[in-house]
Amino acid sequence: MEEYEEQFSKIASLLGDKVRAVMLWNMLDGRAFTASELAICASVSSQSASNHLNKLVTAKLLVVEKQGRHRYYRYASEEVARVVETMGSLITISEKDRSIPVTTPKDLTFARTCYDHLAGKLGVQVTKALVDNHILVLEEKKYRVTESGLTWFSTIGIDIDRIKSKKRSFAHACLDWSERRYHLAGALGAALYHTMVDKDWIRRKENTREVVLTSHGEQELNARLQLNIRE
Repeated sequence: MEEYEEQFSKIASLLGDKVRAVMLWNMLDGRAFTASELAICASVSSQSASNHLNKLVTAKLLVVEKQGRHRYYRYASEEVARVVETMGSLITISEKDRSIPVTTPKDLTFARTCYDHLAGKLGVQVTKALVDNHILVLEEKKYRVTESGLTWFSTIGIDIDRIKSKKRSFAHACLDWSERRYHLAGALGAALYHTMVDKDWIRRKENTREVVLTSHGEQELNARLQLNIRE
């Protein structure tokens, strides 16, 4: 027990540092970054950034890959990214803040990437619509695709059997930090997100995690899921 407590304390200490926290938060868009890029995000020197990143790599929270003259850092696993994203749900929101409309289409809270899947109000409402239409069923924080769901995903070009063969979580519930409700994550969440991008239902804004819902996407979501995201 003491060993686990010590390991937990080390991880908590690593995540609790402000510089490392900023770096990890900025890496939630799923991309790999150089130490110089992360140094700019955290407003520290490149040397300082490298020291912080080495600690995260040693703790196996990040991995580093060398490509040419550059070294790129990314999350070691989806599970690590999920923990960082979920920590955002612990942020206290006062009643005064709740009265302020923050989910306009241009806000990060409306639609964003969470590692490699869709999050924010849009991600939560799409997930809810998939459940309401009996395409997915939530069972102990994991989603199961129904028989009709197999057909639905096939119609938009997603092969469920192929997705299940991937060496990662198939479909699990990820607590959305801004909505305080679940959105779809895992291999299926990633496949749905990339399909929506490929079909131009949504578009990523450059140099940000923000995602924009297109008019075509509005029409498709309404037709396929009876979802009116503007309501």
